[in-house]
Amino acid sequence: MQPSHLAIPTRARPFAKTQIHTPRWLRLLLGRDLAPSYPEYQRVLAALNQGDQPMDDLIDWMMQYGIRDAKPLFEQALQHGHASIADCPAPLREFFMQVEQVPAWLDRQLLADGVRFMHGTGTTATYVLRDLALMGGYLLSGFNQSLVMTGALNHGTSRRIAETGQWWIDCTEPDGLQLFGAGYRSTLHVRFIHALVRRNLAQKPEWDHAKWGLPLSQIDMVSTYLGFSVVMLGGLRALGIPITPRESAGVMHVWKYACWLMGVDACWLVDGERDGLVLLRHALMTQSQPDWTSRELGQALAQEPKQREYPQWQTLRRKLAYQQHLSMSRYFLGRQKMQKLGLPTDVTAWFPLLSTPFRFVHYSGRRVVPALRSQLEQQGRDAQQNALAATFGAKPRGLIQPDANHPAHVA
Repeated sequence: MQPSHLAIPTRARPFAKTQIHTPRWLRLLLGRDLAPSYPEYQRVLAALNQGDQPMDDLIDWMMQYGIRDAKPLFEQALQHGHASIADCPAPLREFFMQVEQVPAWLDRQLLADGVRFMHGTGTTATYVLRDLALMGGYLLSGFNQSLVMTGALNHGTSRRIAETGQWWIDCTEPDGLQLFGAGYRSTLHVRFIHALVRRNLAQKPEWDHAKWGLPLSQIDMVSTYLGFSVVMLGGLRALGIPITPRESAGVMHVWKYACWLMGVDACWLVDGERDGLVLLRHALMTQSQPDWTSRELGQALAQEPKQREYPQWQTLRRKLAYQQHLSMSRYFLGRQKMQKLGLPTDVTAWFPLLSTPFRFVHYSGRRVVPALRSQLEQQGRDAQQNALAATFGAKPRGLIQPDANHPAHVA
């Protein structure tokens, strides 16, 4: 799976350029400097050449066993547990024994609190994930290579965005991350796809190991994990959603467990935003500057609202959604980064500036009354489901099922 040489990929910044000054107020808040120590720097760089060893090993076995015969066994274990398979092969049994063993640190009540909070944020969460975490992530060109080579987000963008949204919805169902729940199954399905992509791309001559490291490396997965947790929490606050320490801890806990299931090594999992913010800064130092992939992916994502399907006023609502999302990206990213993404630079942040004060008042007033808070959560969840339905349109809802042109396709 891994290249024979494990030199530092050139996409990473030299150590000297990571030693940024940490303002005193931020040092007091974090309890440390934001810049990495040299051992921390080395650990992050090493993760550029590390994949998801348990799943990568399982894929190696499945290929040897015969992928057509092994995949149905994987699906059965995913749906019903490895114990449901008579004479379950040892590699499959060992993998599922690991993921079916709930970690000792998992707090189900904290998990439920995080899920309820995310329901209450309604479509504000989807704006943050799409227009800040995802769009901003395209500025990191080292991370983009596997996306471009799979065609995941520059061809059929609306479908791929919808599939990511489906995974997010599955993970944030009330019991979604219970064993064999929707989020549990979706996460392991995506993990399986990632391992196939990693195996395929790593063997392609056009994949530049010296520059990019391993496809879908451990540090790339860490960056994604922090996007769903730390970045989302920061973006929600910027859009007027107040967050209590318990709610922050709940959100961090949801994605800690979901991304543990996804194959993020336990050494990278954090409990709080402060540690997550430091880790995010360290992960970002492995990412190269924006390039043509940033523009291609950014432009494709920007055009996605024009393909949505609404029950009424479709043309008008498509145009409005297109402008709203551009306005959100302008608010979060600024004019210079919009230009680097190939997006219109004459856009203003009108939508978040108009909606944030109203959102703060509306959300704050309802969250303190139990009956109103329950209503807020239900209405917020309905809005999230409706937004996902518009993205899928008439296409069947579900997760990625790779076609013959996808590197995770199983013949």
